[in-house]
Amino acid sequence: MRTRLVEVDDAPALMNIYNPEVLEMSVSFDLVTRTLADQEAWIRTHLATHPCIVAVNEEDDLGEVGARGEKILGFAVVSPFRSRPAYASSVENSVYVCRSARAAGSASDCCANSSRPPRSPIPHPHRAHRGRERGSIRLHEKCDFKLVGTEIEIGRKYGRWLDVVEYQYVVPDRH
Repeated sequence: MRTRLVEVDDAPALMNIYNPEVLEMSVSFDLVTRTLADQEAWIRTHLATHPCIVAVNEEDDLGEVGARGEKILGFAVVSPFRSRPAYASSVENSVYVCRSARAAGSASDCCANSSRPPRSPIPHPHRAHRGRERGSIRLHEKCDFKLVGTEIEIGRKYGRWLDVVEYQYVVPDRH
């Protein structure tokens, strides 16, 4: 497996990985699935602002078909933490993995690479917002994120209130 920056032609793969999480899990706070056009626009936005990487399977047929017919196991992205100027150097990360590939280690590689992206303009803290999903919590702990708190009943999905645990990874100073 290797990772690379996302391409617009990866949109069907990312959409197929992400949409089941919207419909069936609380890991995403989106309530509506993405269309292909939505996913392509999302990729273009991230190509211009914050990195999104994909995990490419080079060993077998596991994964969703992406650019050049490559099999995409998952993706990780960083997004602005908040819109106010003082937060400009802080980002939050999200990691999504093809359900059939969750035991393959691609989530850990995506998470680690999104926390230390090669062309990142020095984001300082990374924050990972996740609900009660045990897999996401274990993943972020494995990638050296530390629990910093819990927001109680901060989102609503499936007719119930959801808590959000806050995990943080502080990028080591590179000076």
